[in-house]
Amino acid sequence: MFENNVICKMLGIKYPIFQGGMAWIGTAELASAVSNAGGLGIIGAGHMPPDILKKEIQKCKERTDKPFGVNIMLMSPFVKEVMQLMLDEKVPIVATGAGNPGEYVPALKENGTKVIPVVASVALAKRLVKGGVDAVIAEGSESGGHIGEISTMPLVPQVVDAVDVPVIAAGGFADSRGMAAAFALGAHGIQMGSRFVVSKECIAHPNYKEIVLKAKDRSTVVTGRTLGHPVRVIANKLTKQFFEMEAAGASNEELEQLGTGKLHLATHKGDVENGSVMIGQISGMLDDIKSVQEIIDDIVNGLPKAVENLQSNYI
Repeated sequence: MFENNVICKMLGIKYPIFQGGMAWIGTAELASAVSNAGGLGIIGAGHMPPDILKKEIQKCKERTDKPFGVNIMLMSPFVKEVMQLMLDEKVPIVATGAGNPGEYVPALKENGTKVIPVVASVALAKRLVKGGVDAVIAEGSESGGHIGEISTMPLVPQVVDAVDVPVIAAGGFADSRGMAAAFALGAHGIQMGSRFVVSKECIAHPNYKEIVLKAKDRSTVVTGRTLGHPVRVIANKLTKQFFEMEAAGASNEELEQLGTGKLHLATHKGDVENGSVMIGQISGMLDDIKSVQEIIDDIVNGLPKAVENLQSNYI
């Protein structure tokens, strides 16, 4: 079905479906499962120290012989060491977020690594393409976790029109209809994070998955706007406290301290009231836990029907 898809041919994958690189839960277990199912699994490095990340990469290599990637948060205190690790381990694909990977691109490409940054604006996409990246992931504000300010529908076609490299659409995708819509906007593939959170292979705490499955269309809120790095999460006691402190004029330091360690508290300890439950707006339509293989098969097998529905509305 995707024999001529530019992303599939570039990366050597079967389906143009990326797994979002989610900190703490984008582990080797999930990444290898996505790659084995035909998509592109991505380990979420987050602020992971190099020695721990190396173990995840090696574990992923043991579990799959398919291409996989690592998502590197450029704000990480270990970014230089992590980039060296990418070279040493010859990681096939590196995705980046929260900054400009420009200084690392030449060495990665010389090493045979494809560089695919996440972008939240046209200006950033154009700047990074000039720097030699191989493709971009245009991520709308519907996404979970750290987000930009532009939603997916207007962002993706503008990025597509502005750059001459493949574009992967992210933010609000979970089924065949979403994939068909992404193609209609000019994207060459999709990235999903939230849908893979509620997969059997994801190591997130059962409480984390349960609250995602219970989510409705308006269950998420965005914190951190005053800090300059907005984050989409499920509304809970933590978000209420954040907004109250923000309204009372709390300092950036106090707000940062409030959020420290809260993602791990939710993902691993299961405290979904006092922890940070990062998830996208698409969570409102997630109502089951399936294997990664089933999730990807459902999307791929349902795509012809989704396209047929498109045609029936204009022919």
